[in-house]
Amino acid sequence: MTDRQPPRSGGPASPALRVLPGAASPAVRVPSGPAFPAFRVPSGADGSRSPLRHFKPYFKAMNVKIMSFNTQHCLNYVTRRIDFSLMASVIRDQGADVVGLQEIRGKGMSLLEFRPQAKILAEKLGYHYYFGPAIKFGGVNPYGNALLSRFPIISAKVVRIPDPRKRQCKNSYYETRCIISAVVDVEGAGPLNVLVSHFGLNPDEQRNAVRSALKALKDSSCVLMGDFNVVPDDPVLAPIRERMFDTAELFAEPKLSFPSPEPNRKIDYIFASRDLNVVSADIPAVVASDHRPYVAVIEL
Repeated sequence: MTDRQPPRSGGPASPALRVLPGAASPAVRVPSGPAFPAFRVPSGADGSRSPLRHFKPYFKAMNVKIMSFNTQHCLNYVTRRIDFSLMASVIRDQGADVVGLQEIRGKGMSLLEFRPQAKILAEKLGYHYYFGPAIKFGGVNPYGNALLSRFPIISAKVVRIPDPRKRQCKNSYYETRCIISAVVDVEGAGPLNVLVSHFGLNPDEQRNAVRSALKALKDSSCVLMGDFNVVPDDPVLAPIRERMFDTAELFAEPKLSFPSPEPNRKIDYIFASRDLNVVSADIPAVVASDHRPYVAVIEL
């Protein structure tokens, strides 16, 4: 399934977007090009540090800005209305090249509420996209994660996270989750493996999510990002930390991501394989969704 209509770019910025003191808004290049919703969807720029360097003789080094952003199905935190222009403006203002989104709706039977949100955002930005449903509410309304990219997405699939066989937390909300596993063709720098996920709320769900992520991870040219619903010192993340570099180590001071107006915890993450050079990382003080966006610059 492909959509070859040229994407629209440069949607209007929402007046409800608030950038709190100290937030940076780097310049952005918005390219043009066809949008492909499923397995080939586009697009790049910005910069890194990590233990190892991987020599790539056939590609030139290039800085790529990664963003993880839980949009709460594109709900404007201030107005409490669905606001695609606001969410697109956050991505545009941060200069993100590869974006992992959580809590995204797909096209469903409830046409007013379940619209193809990833496609709408991609068209506003001129990006390629892939939507990965984790669940269908009522059996007909898809909900999950999405990947937007300034670069072509050359492959993408949904990796299901198994539900716990026996729920350990009584009277707690459980929901089926997934991981998007994709490969992005970063022009001039080679392929980048990208994993996007949204872990469950309960420890047994989170353990299953970590096991699934470890199976999907690549040990080179790979980033894993998302809303993991755990704080940084939670031991459930230890196996991921053993294999990957936590970009939050580059924060000049502790940064929190949720809730966006006055965050009191960090539950959003961007991890990079240890061959990648991570230049910088930040959680800008932006109030658009209920989560603040998380950005990191890597060098390929």
